[in-house]
Amino acid sequence: QVQLVESGGGLVQPGGSLRLSCAASGLTFGGYVMGWYRQAPGKQRELVAHITSGLTTTYADSVKGRFTISRDNAKNTVYLQMKSLKPEDTAVYLCAARLRLGPILYWGQGTQVTVSS
Repeated sequence: QVQLVESGGGLVQPGGSLRLSCAASGLTFGGYVMGWYRQAPGKQRELVAHITSGLTTTYADSVKGRFTISRDNAKNTVYLQMKSLKPEDTAVYLCAARLRLGPILYWGQGTQVTVSS
């Protein structure tokens, strides 16, 4: 059974930082493209960043220069380091896994990030 478990969310002031983690189990982690998505109330789910098995990264324009995605294949974990957080970054952040060029196969349950003073 595949599980993706996110952690690290919380309440942070504008300009602050958080690091999200997603621990994966039940899959050959190194073979998957891992991504972070987010969904704010009343908005569509959107891609934040993804990282391939070869460590190629892609970011949404809205987070470029502020967020960094990374992975540790030995720990089956993908991270999202978020800096200079803005209120508009407030959302549920979800981890996802897919094979190269394929659809998303697995989702985590999400972790809430709230940016507010």
